[in-house]
Amino acid sequence: LMKKESFKQGITDGIPIALGYLAVSFTFGMMAVQGGLSIWQAVLISLTNLTSAGQFAGLDIIIAGGSLWEMALTQLIINLRYCLMSFSLSQKLRRDETWGHRYGVAFGVTDEIFGVSASKPGKVSAFYNYGVMSVASRDGPLEPCLEAISGSILPDFITECTWSCHLWNVFGCHYSAIKKNKAVLLVVLGAMAVSALFAWVPVLSKVSSGFVIIITTILVAGLAACFARLMKKMPRRKLMKPNVYIYILVMAGVTYLIRMLPLALAKKEITNPFIKSFLFYVPMPVWQL
Repeated sequence: LMKKESFKQGITDGIPIALGYLAVSFTFGMMAVQGGLSIWQAVLISLTNLTSAGQFAGLDIIIAGGSLWEMALTQLIINLRYCLMSFSLSQKLRRDETWGHRYGVAFGVTDEIFGVSASKPGKVSAFYNYGVMSVASRDGPLEPCLEAISGSILPDFITECTWSCHLWNVFGCHYSAIKKNKAVLLVVLGAMAVSALFAWVPVLSKVSSGFVIIITTILVAGLAACFARLMKKMPRRKLMKPNVYIYILVMAGVTYLIRMLPLALAKKEITNPFIKSFLFYVPMPVWQL
């Protein structure tokens, strides 16, 4: 009964995310079809790669005929932030969740799904994540098809308008947490300040967006954890290559492994106060970025 209720709650919480995903998804479908991929190749990428930035970067490499090493390294850099999210989520999941459930949850770790999971009070059941993933994960069968078909239907101005829906959806992930905890507000403001430096300082602006997210998250969450420890107040908690499918396989493998390994390796409860505090603050700069 508890599993069923958790699954239903996950579906309810995932509907707003699904609407935001659906609006933004058309961009990739249009670029994939215009770049020379078939509809089914675009669908396969969406089914196996959960990162929007990873999809777009991988698409560029496929079209340009880049090496598999380039594909693997690019996906690793872009998806590194999900390693932090998975470590944080490993402490959020119930301790009695089996390895199989942890592997299943790892497949659906995205910014928004992680956001709603991390914002839930107490421990989270794997079935809650399954509920969110069933409607809000980009690996559903309907959304990839719409992505690819939209490439030859929708005009560009509609695609540009849909980004606003996605941005407001992300903002809603951490608004409730800010209202309840002023420390969260300071973490979000700190992440905004650091990311602004990377955007405005000429030297720092050359750093890739993937590394900006990683550096900002580690820096801000680490400082917040140090401060919490000092205060002794722990928070509560176009020409296509014949090996295009090998490209897609590399994309899928790197994308999944970077999410799965932390959830598999950190099954036990972490007791170190600093690490627990660090993982508690990880979601805040990630949501802001």
